[in-house]
Amino acid sequence: MIYFGKLLETAPLPHQITIIGIEGIPEINSGDDLPAMIVDAALKQDSGLKDGDVLVVTQKVVSKAEGRVITVDDLEPSVVAVQLSEGHNRDARHTEAILRESRRIVRMDRGNIIAETRHGFICANAGIDASNVPGEETVAMLPIDPDGSAERIRQAARDRAGVDVAVIISDTFGRPWREGAANVAIGVAGMDPVKDYRGLPDEHGLMMRTTVIAVADELAAAAELATGKTLGIPVALIRGYLYEPETSERSGASALVRAPEKDMFR
Repeated sequence: MIYFGKLLETAPLPHQITIIGIEGIPEINSGDDLPAMIVDAALKQDSGLKDGDVLVVTQKVVSKAEGRVITVDDLEPSVVAVQLSEGHNRDARHTEAILRESRRIVRMDRGNIIAETRHGFICANAGIDASNVPGEETVAMLPIDPDGSAERIRQAARDRAGVDVAVIISDTFGRPWREGAANVAIGVAGMDPVKDYRGLPDEHGLMMRTTVIAVADELAAAAELATGKTLGIPVALIRGYLYEPETSERSGASALVRAPEKDMFR
């Protein structure tokens, strides 16, 4: 093996991970059998579907299939929603939808609302979003149980293809102190969502004591490079990542939510 002009006789090949956008999934409507549609579309790709693959599914299609899309025309804004919207060029009906999906409002500033969802996620507008949803007055809300949504897709892969895969439901969150948004995991099935290095030595023999990597978030972010926001590709297949199976102590996206007593910014 030649590397920078030097002969490396024993150097291993780098770990290789492949990300493939799954094409052929049509516009999703409420009641559609999304798990079956995803698996069937994956099987039609040249790559197929194999044991150990990771399917990353964007939240928006899950919300559409599960009927989590509403028209704000149907909402009567509360007094609080009207007050929060005044002077910020914000539709009070949209604010009302956010309040209904929020466990608490973390902060509101210059018309921006940061809320804690029923799932414990801290994000803008309680995860409510109007992009990639037909209709000017239509918004999509997060799935009620994203982990359950992921598990149903995983089960469909077993039933229709006879393969064992992991599934991540992803959504785009802003990041404190960083410009730009990134995809994160809001639902996980079939894999440990974190990689725990605590108690392991680094390459210099120093014992790691705090390093826990959110691998489900990293896979979700990587998948967005293949799905994008305007390509009409809502699912990506990741092959080559050797994930660890979920455990009873650590499973689902809830394992990625920091406990209140450990949250320095609460």
